[in-house]
Amino acid sequence: MLVHLTHTTLIHKIIKMVTEVTRHIKNATERELWARAAGRCQFNGCNVLLYKSTVTQESVNLAQKAHIYSFSEKGPRGWGPFKSNLSGINDICNLMLMCHGCHQKIDADKLGERYSAALLVSWKIEHEQRIEIVSGIESDKKSHVVLYDANIGKEKTQIEYIECVRAMFPDRYPAHERPEMLSMSSDLKDCSRGYWDAELSHLRKIYERRIAPLIEQNGCNHFSVFAIAPQPLLIQLGALLTDKLSVETYQLHREPKCWRWLDEPSGFSFKINMPDNFDGTPVLLISLSDNVDKSRISTVLFGGTSIWEITVENPHNDFMQSKHQLSEFRKSIRQLMVNIKDKHGNDKPLHIFPVMPVSCAIELGRARMPKADMPWIIYDQNYNTQKFEKSIEIASDM
Repeated sequence: MLVHLTHTTLIHKIIKMVTEVTRHIKNATERELWARAAGRCQFNGCNVLLYKSTVTQESVNLAQKAHIYSFSEKGPRGWGPFKSNLSGINDICNLMLMCHGCHQKIDADKLGERYSAALLVSWKIEHEQRIEIVSGIESDKKSHVVLYDANIGKEKTQIEYIECVRAMFPDRYPAHERPEMLSMSSDLKDCSRGYWDAELSHLRKIYERRIAPLIEQNGCNHFSVFAIAPQPLLIQLGALLTDKLSVETYQLHREPKCWRWLDEPSGFSFKINMPDNFDGTPVLLISLSDNVDKSRISTVLFGGTSIWEITVENPHNDFMQSKHQLSEFRKSIRQLMVNIKDKHGNDKPLHIFPVMPVSCAIELGRARMPKADMPWIIYDQNYNTQKFEKSIEIASDM
């Protein structure tokens, strides 16, 4: 009988506790929430002001008090640690100030997978720490998504837009619903001269039509670039973007197959091999995705050559894993260009033989200094002849 009464009493206590907890937020808690958020939406990258209309600028309360762990046990993200203390579900630590759209967005994720409680907590902390430093700094996370693919050998390439957006999240969000497509529909193969002329002409024209106006508008000046194409075209794309723009270049990984940046491998570094003499035709060999026999270059360039090489200890086609590796490549290639120009002058063209990941090819082009660097002649592997052949040229803007 005693056990039964104890069990019944416990049930009554739980029922009473559940019925006493309401969605009402105390005035003191709401004031603190507004203060911590500085009246801005705490969804990472939104940051919109919530006390006035963005259209008429009239005063209006647009804020909603979003629960990190849900008020309902079956809601997105559940009760979590509040399951044994429901009275704390409306505490300041479990609330975020949000606009209606962002609140709807996180609650539409019924399983709490994309917008997990841990992610929301980290956003809340980051936002409130930023407000402590200086109230009102805008956190602009928008980026123009640029997609570019072109036929490689016998393969037709295609980039999945949704996978690109996933790779950007949560650091960046697309500036528009649709990406900026630079690709050309063509059946031409990269083993023909007509392919390079057509692709190069199209790339330059579509860049002027789609990308240049975005830069001039200066509203959202960040670009996220996803590309799969022959390396000479990627180098040209990078040269068009330049290092003056804010650009994040992504790399498609093979294992696991994704665009998201991964952890950097340990003990990684780039190696520079200098030529024995500097009297020959200047050559830059970029052997990152595979080893390249230098004798293959002599079958293309007759006479003496001075071969500079940038490589890694174990070249392979999936070595580029992290942002830091790509940053180190930019530093290494920029210094290498200076060293080559010091030894050969800037009048002679530099012959470039690239065997590298797509992200490196784009960043090689972005590292180019149009008014300071030598003219570039870029070669590509012809899959029919199994030889390097001249593909495109990038002249100096002297």
